[in-house]
Amino acid sequence: MSTTRRTAPGLRASAVALAALALGGCGIRSTPVPVDAGPAPSRASCTAPAVEDERDPGDGGVRADVFLVCGGNVSAVERTVAPGGSEPGSEPGSEARLETARELLRELRRNPSRAEREAGFGSSVPGDLEIDGPGDGDPGQTLRLSRDPGGLPSFALAQIVCTLTGTAAVGRDGSVVLGGPARDGGGEPPLRYSCTDALRGSPEVAKTAGTPLP
Repeated sequence: MSTTRRTAPGLRASAVALAALALGGCGIRSTPVPVDAGPAPSRASCTAPAVEDERDPGDGGVRADVFLVCGGNVSAVERTVAPGGSEPGSEPGSEARLETARELLRELRRNPSRAEREAGFGSSVPGDLEIDGPGDGDPGQTLRLSRDPGGLPSFALAQIVCTLTGTAAVGRDGSVVLGGPARDGGGEPPLRYSCTDALRGSPEVAKTAGTPLP
């Protein structure tokens, strides 16, 4: 009996050692051990990359801020765009304003460059969206989109408002007058939008950001 009591602890120790070896042979750790899986995925920097001069200087390209989506906000990146056709320092005519608006909208519809994508930028503006001048009875600086502004994704509307505001397309008063397609009778009344800090930081408010004209 005494011999059995002396050897029992040794048998238990052997069994534990064998179990540990079996676990090790199966590639299973017996205790949690931190694993170095490399650095954590980096977050989008939302830092605008340097402008890429894709246009020939002879084309007379000009620099413009185009607002893209990044990190839940809309932020400006600099692009080289075609001029609107007005003389520097002059008040652009209606055709020049419309061409400027169309050129800026084309930039919003473009796929972001590789550098912009790597920084986390994207665009919510539909690829088939078009823009036109005022309808009958509209104020002269009205721009009418091929879709009602309220029917656009909120981020897309915020991008359009902030990209157009303060440019030769709409004047320098810090706002833009936007409407949907002009229909018989003039369509829905256009609304005035401003590119505020709230709109840039919370683009979802774009849906209710328009104010009626006087």
